[in-house]
Amino acid sequence: MNSKTSILHVIGVFAFLLAGVTGALVCLHAQAQNAGRRPSNVEIATFPSAWTYRPGTPAPSAQNAMVASNCALATKAGVEILRAGGNAVDAAVAVGFALAVAYPEAGNLGGGGYAVLRMADGREAALDYRETAPAGAAPKMYIGRDGKPTDQSLVGHRASGVPGSVAGLLALLDKYGSMNRAQVMAPAIRLARDGVTVDAILRTSIAENADLIKRFAGAALFLPGGQPPAVGAHLVQADLAATLGQIAAHGSDGFYRGEVADAIAREMQRGGGILTARDLASYQPVWRDPLKGSYRGYGLLSMPPSSSGGVTVIETLNILETYKDVPAWNSALGLHRLASAFQRAFVDRNTSLGDPAFTKMPIQRMTGKAYAQSLRASLSDARAAATSTLKAIGSEGTQTTNYCVVDRNGNAVGVTTTINSLYGSGVWIPGAGVFMNNQMDDFTVQPGTPNQFGLVQGEANGIVPGKRMLSAMAPTIVLDSAGKVWMIVGGRGGPRIITAVVQAIVNAIDYRMPLADAVGAPRIHDQALPDVLEYEKDGVPADVIRALEAKGWKTRPGGTGSLTAIKRTIAGSKPAWEGLFDPRKHGLAAGY
Repeated sequence: MNSKTSILHVIGVFAFLLAGVTGALVCLHAQAQNAGRRPSNVEIATFPSAWTYRPGTPAPSAQNAMVASNCALATKAGVEILRAGGNAVDAAVAVGFALAVAYPEAGNLGGGGYAVLRMADGREAALDYRETAPAGAAPKMYIGRDGKPTDQSLVGHRASGVPGSVAGLLALLDKYGSMNRAQVMAPAIRLARDGVTVDAILRTSIAENADLIKRFAGAALFLPGGQPPAVGAHLVQADLAATLGQIAAHGSDGFYRGEVADAIAREMQRGGGILTARDLASYQPVWRDPLKGSYRGYGLLSMPPSSSGGVTVIETLNILETYKDVPAWNSALGLHRLASAFQRAFVDRNTSLGDPAFTKMPIQRMTGKAYAQSLRASLSDARAAATSTLKAIGSEGTQTTNYCVVDRNGNAVGVTTTINSLYGSGVWIPGAGVFMNNQMDDFTVQPGTPNQFGLVQGEANGIVPGKRMLSAMAPTIVLDSAGKVWMIVGGRGGPRIITAVVQAIVNAIDYRMPLADAVGAPRIHDQALPDVLEYEKDGVPADVIRALEAKGWKTRPGGTGSLTAIKRTIAGSKPAWEGLFDPRKHGLAAGY
């Protein structure tokens, strides 16, 4: 862990503890009221003694409704809407726009995302508002004269896909919301117009990304005098406030046409980018049927392609379900089976998935129980398999933020949104106040060459104008045996989103952990290539690591995704919702 990561880690732990207290204060049932009233159907985990987070800490809970996000101000915006009578979709849209103001490293108007919904009346939906490749994109546009990939898919004006966030949020509101644009956008407009107070988390984020930010126009706002704003300073975003006002007044046309679109196109042209006003005007989000699966009697609703998240989560869980016994948590056998399931699912993910408008995919088979059973033939409890020996089914996208919302009627929404890297491409649009994504790097820039997340992907995800790049985002809703919402979970962290989501679900179902333990437990990660099993430092005992290596795994310490989640629980003797942001990062879970 480097010094910068250590600083953010310490800040994140402090923020987790502080926000847990804050969340409890704003909830109807405070933590003190829940103490000693742990529901009888959960079991406190036993973590390794060196692990940072202590098991058994109650998550903030609320009787009626809950919001969990990576940004305290965005969570409060969602709770404000819920208290005003809005439903979960209204609140989710409010959180999305507030994140664009108060969480600039990942919250965005210049990116895209996905949403999975389960309404109390049984309606289910998935919305794909992923970015698309501009009309001027070409398959080899990021390959230099030396035949190697350049950094232009990551940094600068050529890195951006056509943003979908504004169109997506407004489509959610139009179809499932109960409030109008002005109502749900009021908190975000207020934050941008009146300013946010810079805390240590925001200052550290800007400081650690200053080299990127200072290369573009956002430096004047976020690095005044060449330095990040001091803690306690007031950050007013007048350009962004004006953009939000245009959206509130004119809907999608307030962003994809007119003054804002002209500002984006003008800056893109100035910097040699390929994104045009025509690209913006032609963007449309796509409604899709959510992927459905099951795990040990629980139902699953997750995101279909152009995200790979839902397919890979369901395929992994299907493989695990073929084992009728559940090994001890954090044991060598349990981690070996988990890593093997990840490895098999990622082999299929990396070779077979892409935008369904351009790629024919065997999704039904990949998410089927029979296919998972057939994969058992390639898995052994005794030995790990080298990725190179595993056959893909086809042979026969750092920074993101997730949030979850549930309302008093049981409507539930899971949303993941991203501009890819922290602060995206670094490009900030004067006159619009928007950081642009660097989502083009999530395409297969060059087959056989890893992207920034180490993913080695196939031709199915190649660059084509108008195409959506493959994603690892995995907003997922878990239903109980009666078909009622039981858990909502999603995360950030590229492919580590998938492995983190799976482990939270497994921890909650197989090991009956309470939400804070299910999310805070140490994790592993395997994405097939590179062919290595990563584990969180101090999270796996040394003798277990040795046992995994004896089975043939190459291991090393590594990172994981960061989750937000909501789960149904009991507060005292009454049903309630508990919410949590991952202690590895920062945020707030709160409700009423």
